[in-house]
Amino acid sequence: MNAARLTKEELAHVGEGAIGYVRKVTSDDMAARFPGLPELMPGLELWALFAANGAPILITDARDAALRGAVENEILPVSLH
Repeated sequence: MNAARLTKEELAHVGEGAIGYVRKVTSDDMAARFPGLPELMPGLELWALFAANGAPILITDARDAALRGAVENEILPVSLH
């Protein structure tokens, strides 16, 4: 059985627009990783919904709000291990 082989670039686009993940983050980490985001108060613990390629879609203070945001944006949230 031959498995399909994807390049890193192709893999980065799998699930684009349809799959995302929710993760607990800090405002400091988000500011450092994504300097284009609006300014956040330092030291906050937040929840973020990320696109399959790692781009932030929304940031909130509650996990359930991030999950609702996924549903509202028609994105299937998946668990990462």
